[in-house]
Formats: sequence, structure tokens, C-alpha cells
Amino acid sequence: MNHIFKEATADTGLADAEIRETLAAWIKKHSAPKKILILPPDITRINSYAGPVTKMICDLLPDANIDIMPALGTHVPVTEEEMDKMYAGVPHEYFHPHRWRDDVEKLGVVPGSFVSEVSGGWMKEDIPVEINKRLLDKSYDMIFSVGQVVPHEVVGMANYNKNIFVGCGGAGMINASHYLGALYGMENMMGRDRTPVHKVFDYAEEHFCKDIPLTYVLTVTAPNAKGPNVRSLAVGRERAMFSESIRVSQKFNLNFLDKPLKKVVAFLDPEEFRTTWLGNKSIYRTRMAIADGGELIVLAPGVHRFGEDLTNDKLIAKYGYRGRKATLDAVANNADIRENLSVAAHLIHGSSDGRFTITYAAGEMTKEQVESVGFRYMPVADALKKYDPARLQFGFNTVDGEEIYFVPNPAIGLWADRTRFEASGKQ
Repeated sequence: MNHIFKEATADTGLADAEIRETLAAWIKKHSAPKKILILPPDITRINSYAGPVTKMICDLLPDANIDIMPALGTHVPVTEEEMDKMYAGVPHEYFHPHRWRDDVEKLGVVPGSFVSEVSGGWMKEDIPVEINKRLLDKSYDMIFSVGQVVPHEVVGMANYNKNIFVGCGGAGMINASHYLGALYGMENMMGRDRTPVHKVFDYAEEHFCKDIPLTYVLTVTAPNAKGPNVRSLAVGRERAMFSESIRVSQKFNLNFLDKPLKKVVAFLDPEEFRTTWLGNKSIYRTRMAIADGGELIVLAPGVHRFGEDLTNDKLIAKYGYRGRKATLDAVANNADIRENLSVAAHLIHGSSDGRFTITYAAGEMTKEQVESVGFRYMPVADALKKYDPARLQFGFNTVDGEEIYFVPNPAIGLWADRTRFEASGKQ
């Protein structure tokens, strides 16, 4: 077994000393690297515990030349303030941005015949395999890909090689993989292993990345009032370590309900969620829990625009969250969105298809902006007064005589009506 897997037995999770010892044991198995690259997530994955893990790797290799390139995908670059918050003590000069439109090299393609086979015919086109050129630099002795295994709307379960092909990938792979997931259906993938998108990434790694000196460092965390509770840590390269981590995540990050929820209120921390591109996790991660005819209220005091990327922002404003059929029609009839399929996927993910209403209390957007893309609007001051996050407990609450279900951070898991979850997962 060419990996190390450690699962917490205590309710408090893995201690920092245990995490550090596990990382040290892996590094000891390999010759002391002189130059390393670390690929952690950005501030939008602060609950991953990847910040402290990244600092530990740096401390364990004091004599190495260290570069850090956050796996941004299409997100905005990490600011110095965010570096200090998430990677406390790590020198700013270590950090380099990933530019997904410019800094990538094409390694090959996942053939359309394979894509069609694993997707049940939903997509038949070749998918380009593009990654940041920095990963191909032969001067790196080790490349650490650090990330959190958690239910995910595009791939089913993040992380593993999604961190490479999306987090450090180019427009072709990002667009195609997102659209493949949207076509296959979120409900058929979220919280599950071996999805069609997983299989595409695994094919790409097997055929094009064998010579890259990758070490995956995977955490599973559970919510805790004192911060992330690390339930497991996996270090190595084998696909089996991802499946082991998924098993733990399914235990701690899947929240099953015995009946559909009529009203869900989700809070978006303004330091973590500043766009609907990110904030719509409140929709993705709760949609299988919400009853037909139900309501989702999104408390979003920090949301100030739609897209992380300005081109994507304009496309979201143009086409809106109008549902699957409207988005597929837009793709068929308009070149601008057809050339940006990750946006099309996002628009499908961000609509309830009329099954429940979505009310956005966006702190830095106007009523006109919010309603123009298909959401309902509620002034953020009114929303926070009625649904005060500081006074609500995780789960069921009663507000003005009405039962609501409160989600303090939708990024930490997946909520689903058990019957709906068990009925999905197949095409």
C-alpha cells in the first residue's frame, strides 16, 4: 500500500501532532526534496484545514525551496489578508497565482468514446486535459496537492485529482467537466464515488500525469464550534486513499433528513462567500433536502456580484438562473455561453427548476440585480434581523411560530431527504 491513511478515533478528531507525524512519515519515505510545490485550496475552502497542513509541510522541509500555488480554478487570486488568515506564518513570497485562461499546457484528450461510455451518452466530445505549466517543471522533487474530501456538485466528491484538473486546470477541462456533471445530474452524483466526472479525471491522471511527482494530502473535516474537526488524513498517490476518505466523508458530511424540509435558511460568511458563483453552494448542497413547493433563504451579507471571473459574471447576468431547459437552449443557440460551458453548468446547478423558491438576501447587490437572474430578493438587514445566525442553532429552529432548518455553512456538507437520495444516483 503506497499511501498512509489515518482516521480519528476520538471525538475531538486528529490532533495537530498526529497530522504532523503522518506528514513526516511520508516525507521520510522519500529522499529529502530540494524543491517542492504545494497546491492547497483558497480561502473558499478554509474549513478544509489545508492552511495548517500547508504550514506543517513547510516546517517539515526547512531547507527546501518552496513554491505555493493555490488551486484556484476560476476563483480570484488569494489576497495577502487571506494568506495571513488561512496560511498563518507562511511567507507571502512563496505564493503564485494560477491563471486558468493563460498559464496552462494541453497534455492530450480524454477521448469522446470514453466520455460517452462513462456518461451514458450524455456527452460524446473529447475533453482536453490541461494543467498549469508549473506542474510540468522538472525541477520540483515533490508536488503536494492538499485538499478536502467533501460532497461536491460538479464531481460528486471533491478532492483528489479534481484539485489538479480543475483547481490547476484550464478552460477546456473546467468547462467540459462542469458541463458533463450538470448533464448527468447533480442528484445522481453528489456524495458519491466513481461518478462519470471522477472517471474522466482518473483517465487523465493515468494517461497523462504518471511522471508528475504528485503526493495527495486529503483531509476530511466535520463541523465544530471551535473550528474544523479533522476526521481523517490520507497521504500518498493511490486512488484507494480517495475512496477511503470518501467513506469517512459520507459518514460525517452527509446529513440525512427523514422528511423534506419546507423552509431552509443558509448563512454565507462574508469573508468566504462574495459571489453567487460560490454562494450557490447554499442551493447545491440543500436542494435534495427541500420539499417541492418549499423555500430556501440565503443570508449573503458579503455577496457583491455573480461571477468570480468577470467574463463569467457577465454571462450569468445575461442568461440568469432559469433552469435546465432554458440553459440547454441557450447553449444550443448562443456561441458566448457555448464557449463557456462551466457557466452553463453553474446556471443549471443554481436553479431549482421551479421546484422550490430561492430568496437571496445579498448585502451588496440591488433588488433589481438579484431579481434579474431569477431569484427572489429580501433586504439583508431584514433577513438578518429575522434569522439572526448568532441566535439560530444548526438544524431545526422555530422563528415567529414557523419551523425552519438552519445551515450555518453550506460548504461543509450535503443535506438530503433520505428517500430522495436513495432514489437518485442512477441514470
